Amino acid sequence: MFNYGIDHLTVTKALSILDGSLQAQLNSEAVKKIIECHQRVLSIADGEEVVYGINTGFGPLCSSKITKENTSILQRNLLLSHSVGVGEPIKKELSKLMLILKVHSLAQGFSGISPQIIKRIIWHIENDVIAIVPEQGSVGASGDLAPLSHLFLPLINEGEVLYKGKISPTREVLTKFSLEPVELSPKAGLALTNGTQFILAHSVFLVDQMYSCLSHVDVTAAMMIEGLLASKMPFHRELHSVRPFKGNIHVAERVNHFLKGSQMSESHLGCNRVQDPYSLRCVPQVHGSSRSAWLHLKEAVEIELNSVTDNPIVFENGLTISGGNFHGQPLALPIDYACLALSEIGNISDRRIYLSLEGKYPETPKLLMESTGLNSGFMILQYTSAALASENKNNCMPASADSIPTSLGQEDHVSMGSIGCRKALKVANNIEKILAIEMLCAAQAMDFKRPLKSSKILDSVHNVIRSRIDHVTEDRIFAKDIKEAISIIKSKELLEISHFSDGKHCDVFERY
Repeated sequence: MFNYGIDHLTVTKALSILDGSLQAQLNSEAVKKIIECHQRVLSIADGEEVVYGINTGFGPLCSSKITKENTSILQRNLLLSHSVGVGEPIKKELSKLMLILKVHSLAQGFSGISPQIIKRIIWHIENDVIAIVPEQGSVGASGDLAPLSHLFLPLINEGEVLYKGKISPTREVLTKFSLEPVELSPKAGLALTNGTQFILAHSVFLVDQMYSCLSHVDVTAAMMIEGLLASKMPFHRELHSVRPFKGNIHVAERVNHFLKGSQMSESHLGCNRVQDPYSLRCVPQVHGSSRSAWLHLKEAVEIELNSVTDNPIVFENGLTISGGNFHGQPLALPIDYACLALSEIGNISDRRIYLSLEGKYPETPKLLMESTGLNSGFMILQYTSAALASENKNNCMPASADSIPTSLGQEDHVSMGSIGCRKALKVANNIEKILAIEMLCAAQAMDFKRPLKSSKILDSVHNVIRSRIDHVTEDRIFAKDIKEAISIIKSKELLEISHFSDGKHCDVFERY
C-alpha cells in the first residue's frame, strides 16, 4: 500500500499505481497535514494581509485585492479561463497519471487545499473517470496551466471526461453517480493549476520507455556483433578501467555477459580483422553516454515526483512564500538531454543495420539473403531506419532553448518543458521501431553462422524472435515482420531473458 503525501514515490511505484498493481491511499497522517495547512489558508483569507493567489488576482493581476466573498468565484474562474488547450487529447494513461502525481504533491500539506477536493480527485482515479486534456497550450512555466485546468474542470462539473471508453460531458457522467461539484475554497484553483504534472507524467513514461530502449539496444548490438563476427575486445574490462565512465563500464559489462560462452564469438579469434567500424567498436561509449543521460533524467524525475510545485507554498510556521517552484526548467533540460541521447541510439543502430547489408563480413550475404537480384532482400528496411533516424534528428532541437514571455511579461522566462517531453516520447517511439529493424537484421545474420551456437542468452533471444518471425529466404511484406518485432520490444520479454546485474557497476542504471 502506498500512502499519498507520506511515502517516497518512484517511477516504478507511479506506474504501478497507474496500472492498479499498487494500491494507494490517503491515510490519517496525510489528512491531518492537509487540514492544518488548509486552516492556515482560511485564516489568511479572513485576514487583512495580502497574499498572492489567496486574496489577490493571478499573474499580472496579482495587485488586485479580492474580497472574502469572491474568493470561491475567483478560484472557479481560474479553472475556466485557463482551460485554453488545443490539439489532440493526450492518452488517458497520461491524464490519469497526472491526477496521481497531483494528489501526491497536494497531500504533502503545503498547498492549502481542502481534503474534500483531494478525496474527489482520488475518486476520479479509482473510478476511472478521467478528464479530456488537450496536448498543446503549456509553456511549462507557472506550471502546466492549461492542461491542469482541463484536468480539473470535472471538479466543478465542467469539461469532458472519458468513462468506459466513451467521451461524455462531465455533467452527464457525474449525475449517474449523484455527485455535486466541489466547492473551491481559497487558493484551491491555484493549487490545482500550478504545478509540473503534465511535464512530469510524460517524463515518468519517458524514463520507463528510454530504459527499455537502452536495454534492448545493448541486446541488438550484441546480436549484431555475433552476426557480423565482430571483435569483443572493445568490451574488455581493462580498456574501460582507464576511462571509467559508469555508463560505458555498465554497457561493456552487459555485452560481455551476453557474449559469454558463444561459439560464434570464439570461432574467429586470431582472424586478420584488426578493427571494426565505430558502430560496433564504440558501443560502450555511445550506448553508455546515453545511459548517463537516462540517469540524469531519472534522478530529476524522482526529485520532482516528491516535490511541491504549486504557488504560493504555505509552511507550518505560517510563512507563505510566492516563489517559482512551478517552473519546469529542472525537468526541461534533462528531457532535452534525454531526447538527444535517444536519437543517438537510433543513429548508431541504423549504422549497424547498414553494415549488416554490405556483404563484407564472413558468411553474411549481401542484403542478408542468399538469392538476390530477383529478391531485394533487406535493402529497404534500412530506408525505414534511415527515415526514422532523420526524423529523430529533426526533433532534437532543444525545446528549452526557447522562451517566449507570457502573462503580460510577469512570466518573462518559460521552460517549454511541455513541448520537450512530447517530442522526446515521439523519439522514443521511433527508436523502438529502429531497434525492431536491427533485431530482424541481426537475427538473420546470426542464422548464417549456424550450426555454431551463440551464448545461452543470445540463443534464447534468437529463439523468441524465430518463434514469431521466420528466417527470410525470399522477398515478402517486411512491414508485417517489423510490426511483429516492435511488439516483441514493447512486450519487454527479451529484457527478462537478458537481465544483467553484477551488484557493482550497474545497480544505479537498473533501478527506477
